[in-house]
Amino acid sequence: SSVEISRREVLKIVKRIVGSVLLFFRCVPQDYILADNQSNELRCADNGIFRGVPLTSEQKQLCSIADDLFHRFPFDGKYILDENRLIICQSHADRDEVKALYPEAEINPLGYWTGGSDVDSGATNRKLGSDMADSITGGGLHGKDLSKADVSLNIYVWLKAQATGKSYEISCAIGDNEIDGKPYSEIVEIARKFIKDLGGFEKFAQWGLVR
Repeated sequence: SSVEISRREVLKIVKRIVGSVLLFFRCVPQDYILADNQSNELRCADNGIFRGVPLTSEQKQLCSIADDLFHRFPFDGKYILDENRLIICQSHADRDEVKALYPEAEINPLGYWTGGSDVDSGATNRKLGSDMADSITGGGLHGKDLSKADVSLNIYVWLKAQATGKSYEISCAIGDNEIDGKPYSEIVEIARKFIKDLGGFEKFAQWGLVR
C-alpha cells in the first residue's frame, strides 16, 4: 500500500465483519515504480473492456426477492426466475416459512440445508454474476481501489447503461489519462460518489451493482 495501515485498524474491521479470529497481517510499501505512475496525475491503472447493460424486468424482480429474503434469512441463498419457474434455495430457512411468502415458488427441493463461508457455497463466481447481471467486467469488482478500472469503469458504464436504457461499452489501456472523452480523474470521482452514496465499500460489496 502507498498509505500506512495499522494492524489495530485492520483487526477492528475484520472483527466487525467476521468476529474474533486469529489475524496474520503485514503491510508493505507499494512497488515504487507503480506508485510513481500515479504521483503527478491520476491515470487508469489497468487494461480492460467493460460493458454496462440495463437491468431487465426479471432481474429487477429477482433482486427484490433476494433483498426480501436476505432481510428475513441473512444466510446463503440461490434464486432462479424465468418465464415459468421461481426457484428458491434458501439456507437456514424452513420450507413452510418461505412458502408462506412465495406460494408459487419451488422451495428447497432437497429439503432443509445450511450454507456459509465454511462450506462449498460456490460463492466466488456466483457473487460476480449476481453483482453484474448481464454486464461484462474487465476484472474483479471488489477488493481494489478507485484508481483501478475494474472498479471505476465498471461503475461508470453501469450507470451509463441504466441512465440510457442501452448497453454501453468502453475499453481502456493502463496509463490512459482520458477515457470516453473525460479525464480519468472525473470518472474516478463519479465512482467515488456512487460508493459514498451507498455508504462505503462494505455496502458496495454486499450487493454489487445490482440493487
